[in-house]
Amino acid sequence: LAQSSALAAENLGAIRTLQAFTSEAAISARFGAAVETAFNDARARLRARALMTAMVMFLVVGSVVGVLWYGASMVIDGTISAGRLGQFILYAVFAAGSLAQLSEVWGEVQQAAGSAERLVELLDTEPVIQSPLHPVALPEPGEGRVCFTNVSMSYPTRPDEPAVRDVSFEAAPGEVVALVGPSGAGKTSVFNLIARFYDAEAGRVEVDGVDVRDVDPLLLRRRLALVPQEISLFADTIAENIRYGDNHATDAMVRAAATAANADGFIEARPDGYDTLLGERGVTLSGGQRQRIAIARAILRNPPILLLDEATSALDAESEQAVQGALERVMKGRTTFIITHRLATIRKADRILVFSEGELVEQGTHGSLTQAGGVYTRLAELQFTAAAAAE
Repeated sequence: LAQSSALAAENLGAIRTLQAFTSEAAISARFGAAVETAFNDARARLRARALMTAMVMFLVVGSVVGVLWYGASMVIDGTISAGRLGQFILYAVFAAGSLAQLSEVWGEVQQAAGSAERLVELLDTEPVIQSPLHPVALPEPGEGRVCFTNVSMSYPTRPDEPAVRDVSFEAAPGEVVALVGPSGAGKTSVFNLIARFYDAEAGRVEVDGVDVRDVDPLLLRRRLALVPQEISLFADTIAENIRYGDNHATDAMVRAAATAANADGFIEARPDGYDTLLGERGVTLSGGQRQRIAIARAILRNPPILLLDEATSALDAESEQAVQGALERVMKGRTTFIITHRLATIRKADRILVFSEGELVEQGTHGSLTQAGGVYTRLAELQFTAAAAAE
């Protein structure tokens, strides 16, 4: 039943993709097969329950009849009194009634057993990322210094393919660091290591001079704000989606964050304003609007470290310019890491880290890297030449 429900929820959530690829018939067949399996399991359970109920009812009636027949013969013989016979009949009814309930209880036990098995399986799962027994406190106030020292890491699903290999760099407090390179070069893996979604297999990742493996993950992540490429919104109001960055924020703080992210305009244009309910995963908003909500959420968090993963990729030119200006104001005084494929947006970055096949191959400013004749020069020539040709 859980498998069929998950299949339905997944495909209903992606209904536009399903319709765009005309997969209705195929998905309907898969859902029908899943429901048929659940139906067959339920029918087998009910058949067993009906058989047990029939057996129990036969035993119940048989036991009462047996007590009456045997007891009546003993009363006739004078072995026991009629009162004693009534007492035994009452006992037999109590015992038979309790026995009859066993079929109901057994059916519920069967139904709960499947759920309990899955729950126990989940509860027994040990998270890979755990808080240390004696966590080290991060210095206060947070500076936002990030240091990688000979860091290597592979994902559990691809243990033989290093996502990052022997990466070393240091980001000073308040520095804007851009990460560029081809897809799959290891840029997002750097973000995952900073937030400790994964642990380094070799080397050290330090935030404000403390190894992230020695820090409580909750305290570490409170110093970060992430604007991911795939925005996650919830079926709640716009205000609550922004307040996800700080659960204690006031309405005024939420509005200020939305204004800084250039989101106030389209929010106020809606009939319910900030109280507008979003659909599941924010389906009632456009891609650019969802991205500005995520940026407002990060602004509201006000952390010393800001992680931007293609934060303006879904914005039009006018909105991108407005949000870029807001981000520049927000980035002042905090360490900012930017992942982007649009090199024109990172010309003002203090430092650019160039990744290729999991390795940090170059680092420097936009001006120095464009003249170095390396990977960044090739990427810049391809991108800017294509832009010039399009004009």
